[in-house]
This record gives sequence, structure tokens and C-alpha cells, in this order.
Amino acid sequence: MNILHVNNPVPHWIHAYSQAPWRIQRQWIGVFLLTAIGLAMVASLYLDVTSQAAIAGREIQNLSAQILEAQQTNADLQSQLAGLTSTSVMELRAQTLGFQPVDPNDLEYVLVPGYAAPKPSILAGMGPLKPSAPSIPPEYTESLIAWFGQHLNGAHGGGGLP
Repeated sequence: MNILHVNNPVPHWIHAYSQAPWRIQRQWIGVFLLTAIGLAMVASLYLDVTSQAAIAGREIQNLSAQILEAQQTNADLQSQLAGLTSTSVMELRAQTLGFQPVDPNDLEYVLVPGYAAPKPSILAGMGPLKPSAPSIPPEYTESLIAWFGQHLNGAHGGGGLP
């Protein structure tokens, strides 16, 4: 029987391997732990990305709420300003300060020779207002056929296609 084992070493290895079941268990445990570690890494990466997205979404919600609050405050201030500068309120304030409505007969105009009223700064330096057409470079108004024709004609004169 010893002669069979010496001539055929493969059954000896199979027999030795089958006698050590702890090796198989160790391999299965290693595969299981490697898989568990891989799944844990993927889960932690997913959790990290999800939490960053949630944080960014919450910041966007907070900023949107702040924008809405600022718009409401701005609208409130504009309505207060409109109330304070209304004609009735301004007349009342002027009367409390001692101002009275002017009678057109009591007005006296003073003419200053050589005085020219200033033009508004928005219109200063502008010529007559006329609508301007959008300027399009000639490269964009030329047709493809005209472009080919121009470059083919240039080819006979020593030029050529680019």
C-alpha cells in the first residue's frame, strides 16, 4: 500500500487536505469576513454620500427660508415707505412744520441769463434715440455654398481650402 502512495502523489494531497477541515472553515470564514467588510465599506460610502446630500438639502431649505423672510421684510418696508411718502401724510407733515399751500398769484419767477437746465445723467452723451439692430459678424451670415465658392476661387489663385 505504501507503493501506491509513492507512485501517485495526488491522492496523498487530497487525503491530507480532506483530513484538515479547519482549513476549509478558515477559508469560508475569510470569504465571509471579506464580503462583510466590503459590504460595510459600500454601506458607509452610501451613508456618507446620502448624509452630505441631506445636509446640502437642509442648507438649501434654510437659505430659501432666509430669502423668503428677507423678501417679506423688504415688502413690509416698501409698504411703510409708501405710506410715509403718500400725498396725504406728506401734506400733514408739511402743515405741522409750518408750510402752507402756495397761491399761484404769489409765485415770482426769476430768470437767470445764460442758465441752461442740466440734462438727466441717463441721457447725457447720448445722441438721438433709435433702435439698434443686433450686429452679427459676417462669418455667421455667409452661407456654406458661398464659403466653398470663395475658397475654391481662392484655390485657383494660389490659395486653397483651409
